Amino acid sequence: MKLLNSGHVDTFCRDNLPPIHQWPELNANQYAYPNQLNVAVELTDNMVERGFGDHIALIGNSRMRTYKELSDWSNRLSHALVDDYDIQPGNRILIRAANNPALVACWLAATKVGAVVVNTMPMLRAGELSKIIDLAQIKLALCDTRLMDEMVICAQTSDILQQVVGFDGTANFDAELDRTALNKPVRFQAVATSADDVALLGFTSGTTGKPKATMHFHRDLLIIADGYAREILQVTSDDVFVGSPPLAFTFGLGGLAIFPLRFGATAILLETASPTEMIDIIETYRATICFTSPTAYRMMLSAMDECADLSSLRIAVSAGETLPATVFEDWQTKTGKTMLDGIGATEMLHIFMSNRVGDAHPACTGKPVSGYQAKIVDERMQEMPRGQVGKLAVRGPTGCRYLSDERQANYVVDGWNLTGDAFFQDKDGYFHFAARTDDMILSSGYNIAGPEVEACLLGHDAVLECAVIGTADEHRGQLVNAYVVLNKTYHASDELILKLQNYVKNTIAPYKYPRLVHFIYALPKTETGKIQRFKLKDL
Repeated sequence: MKLLNSGHVDTFCRDNLPPIHQWPELNANQYAYPNQLNVAVELTDNMVERGFGDHIALIGNSRMRTYKELSDWSNRLSHALVDDYDIQPGNRILIRAANNPALVACWLAATKVGAVVVNTMPMLRAGELSKIIDLAQIKLALCDTRLMDEMVICAQTSDILQQVVGFDGTANFDAELDRTALNKPVRFQAVATSADDVALLGFTSGTTGKPKATMHFHRDLLIIADGYAREILQVTSDDVFVGSPPLAFTFGLGGLAIFPLRFGATAILLETASPTEMIDIIETYRATICFTSPTAYRMMLSAMDECADLSSLRIAVSAGETLPATVFEDWQTKTGKTMLDGIGATEMLHIFMSNRVGDAHPACTGKPVSGYQAKIVDERMQEMPRGQVGKLAVRGPTGCRYLSDERQANYVVDGWNLTGDAFFQDKDGYFHFAARTDDMILSSGYNIAGPEVEACLLGHDAVLECAVIGTADEHRGQLVNAYVVLNKTYHASDELILKLQNYVKNTIAPYKYPRLVHFIYALPKTETGKIQRFKLKDL
């Protein structure tokens, strides 16, 4: 595979791509992009040229911004990055902020000047930020002034980070970067990056120890919109997006920035996207597409019983955790609309397999998005018979390329991406999630998928949330161990433990029931809503 001529002056990213023989097999033939491509120009300046200038692009912090305003804003910031902060194409820029329009403007500006963006979570501490800075060799950080403390600590101890520049994450434009950009021209000649220049480094949310950074090209960021968003979501310029995933992760960046901007739609950005706030926003702005977790959808279902009006939603995308069949079915019953479950990965950039509107089933992840292929394999990469649980292998137009990381050889095998998920494929070709491969519980010779037990428990009225893990046991190898958050009308007791155990025995195979049940007030989670099961092992 021969790469295109790069628009980068700083060649760090291209120099640290994995060897070509370790890449996944990529098939992007269905997407005809020019050799020179800058994704930020496509999402702003070109949208204005196509007649979307007066359309609302972003809503956040009590302000609406049109596509023309967003284009002008990001172009002024681009001038500042080049003229005042000496950014060269290929330099890495870290951005630290919650979900707000200023973060999007900074991301677009950095991308226009040919920089490689690293969006980071607001809750990361200086030590965690330092690992990212060291790995990506970042010299400039743009930070919401409300989140400067940890960034300043990081800068004081870093030998690499040279500048931390504050921007105003509210609507006041009252910080160094805003003032520097204020009188800059609203037109900017973006860097002529190539379609296969790295545009984004996505750090994996499940990282423990040494961080892993996935390298995504300019064309990749358009592929997820022109693929999944066009085919599965069928986005139009009339759509209004809302959701809870942080923009710092590729799932949130796709669902709340790239997808709406690609199609002239509107994104509503919430710095604190609680279910209550999302319900209010959906009612106020008549949102049509929502990205959030099954737990939030359960709360929305309860709110509908209290007359919340969510009728404007035409698509609800579930993410973060396994979608229980009961939530899927209750949503369809109450709204008459399909809830879309899908699976993606930071390494793959976004969702590569999904249910479809009109072709969705409970406890089912659907089929691959067009252009992707998937199969279930064993330890030797041999395809498994239908109905048997094995490793999910996938390939398509996007795929894993770790930044200078020996773990590339573990994720990509024989040209296929191994996502770390255990799945099975039914006789009709639909794929079904069993567990993360490290969430399988081996008890008395039985393979038990923790998420299956969780889905069962969630069917009981007493259970608000739960997580199931395996606990070491001398006699059985592992015991099925359930941590349960109760609905507020129920109280912990030995009697309730027995009721839950019997409920599982009577609902799924009895050997899968949790021999241990613990009641807790809340499950440990990441900011993306993923349950941190490893923390439960320390309780």
